[in-house]
Amino acid sequence: MELRPCIDIHNGKVKQIVGSTLSDETGAKENFVSPRGAAFFSSFYRKEKLKGGHIINLNKKGTAEYELSDKEARMALSDYPGGMMIGGGITDENIKSFIEAGASHGVVSSFAFSGGDIKYDNLKKLKEAVGREHVCLDLSVKRQGGDYYIVTDRWQKFTNRTLTSEVLGDLEEYCDEYLIHATDVEGKADGIDEELMSILAEYDGRPVTYAGGVGSYDDIELINRLGKGRINFTIGTALDLFGGPLEYSRIKEIIDEIH
Repeated sequence: MELRPCIDIHNGKVKQIVGSTLSDETGAKENFVSPRGAAFFSSFYRKEKLKGGHIINLNKKGTAEYELSDKEARMALSDYPGGMMIGGGITDENIKSFIEAGASHGVVSSFAFSGGDIKYDNLKKLKEAVGREHVCLDLSVKRQGGDYYIVTDRWQKFTNRTLTSEVLGDLEEYCDEYLIHATDVEGKADGIDEELMSILAEYDGRPVTYAGGVGSYDDIELINRLGKGRINFTIGTALDLFGGPLEYSRIKEIIDEIH
């Protein structure tokens, strides 16, 4: 189990939002807006030797706001080459440019699930463009009717696929890692989604990073126990770097104690 850092960018600003409120029409409920640019955070992660984190552009591709966020993201990538992934509008046509800009992986969601189902042709195109080793699939989910459905388009659209260990196993030939946002609890810092964590723990293949709801040090212990020590995690709203109560130094101590 590792701590994977994150940088979420919206309208050109580093933010922490409530994931379930993100909308193209109304924006999102904000928990934190940093006065510092994205490169400040990537520099901190580089100095701390934290790898495998992700930068997510939360704006819609093709908008002026997306371009503002893209500029911030690229500055962060150049400050920590090879240290972080990049997500938000990634396709086979632009993933190589982000790798060349310093990203270790492109984090892909909507392009892999165009039309609501798995698009194997698109997955093959990504693999051909940069190799499986540079692709992270974002299989973030929302709960509906007792199942966890994979969602795309910045968590606003449901696919017809539920998240299972079988789906993770089926897709692993096309990616190097998985990123799973529990969007129902994302940004609320009110506890992790334990049932989702149990589903993830059934899978033992590519590295998996869980994001969503971490609000206490006990949650970190819970992720380790339920995830059988295999699931990595990220902390956003609750982390002191983003104005939250959890101290980064204490989190490091907990991880060292677990290891």
